[in-house]
Amino acid sequence: MMDHAHDLGAVRGATERLLDAAGRLDNASIGEASRLPGWSRGHVLTHLSRNADALVNVLRGLPMYASSETRDADIAAGAPRPAAEQLKDVRESADAFQAVAAEPADWTRTVALRNGVTDSAARLPFRRWVEVELHHVDLGIGYELEDLPADFVEREIAFLADRFLGNEDVPATALTDRDGRTWSTGGGPPSALVTVQGSAVELLGWLSGRRDGSALTAAGGPLPALPPL
Repeated sequence: MMDHAHDLGAVRGATERLLDAAGRLDNASIGEASRLPGWSRGHVLTHLSRNADALVNVLRGLPMYASSETRDADIAAGAPRPAAEQLKDVRESADAFQAVAAEPADWTRTVALRNGVTDSAARLPFRRWVEVELHHVDLGIGYELEDLPADFVEREIAFLADRFLGNEDVPATALTDRDGRTWSTGGGPPSALVTVQGSAVELLGWLSGRRDGSALTAAGGPLPALPPL
C-alpha cells in the first residue's frame, strides 16, 4: 500500500538535497548541458518546477498540462533564466505542491495524468519523488545513482518493471539483484525468458535509461532493448 505521507516527507528531503547542490551553480553552469540529450541544466530545473505545478493541477482535478506543446514551450522558455530565478522557482513550486498535498483529500481516488495515463492519487508523491531524485542525477553535479536512497531504488525498480510488464516489444524478463530480490517485466512469451542480473543500482540505471546495461549480465538471450520512457 502506498504511504503518501511518507513519500511527501521523502520528496521534501530530496528537494532540499537538490536545492543545496544546485545552489552552487552559477548562471554559466546553469546553461551547460545536462545528461539528458538536448537539455541544459536550466531545462531540467524548469521541468522540475513545471512538473510540481502540473501535479498540483492533478490533485485539484484539472488537466496535468494544457497540452504537450504548452508543456514543452514552458520548459524551453524557462530554461535560460538565471540561477537564482531557477532555484526560487523550484522551491516555490515544490512548496505549493506540498501545501496542496497537505489539504484533506481522498487519496484512494483515481487521477488523470498525461497521455491517457491514470493512477491512484496516493502514488503522486512517489511520482514526484522519482522526478526529483532522477533529475538531480541528470543535472550532473555530483549526485549519482549510487547516492539514491536504497528504499527508493527498490521501489523505482518495481515501478519501472511494472511499466514494461505486458509490453510485447520487450521479451519476458526476470530481474534479479545481488541481494536476491526479483522482479518481472516484459510481455514476450515465457518460453523466451531472459534473466538479467546485477546490482540494484545498475538495474535501475538500465530500466530508467540512465545506464546502458553493460554492468548487467543476461542469460537466455541478449539484454532486451527497452522502449523510451
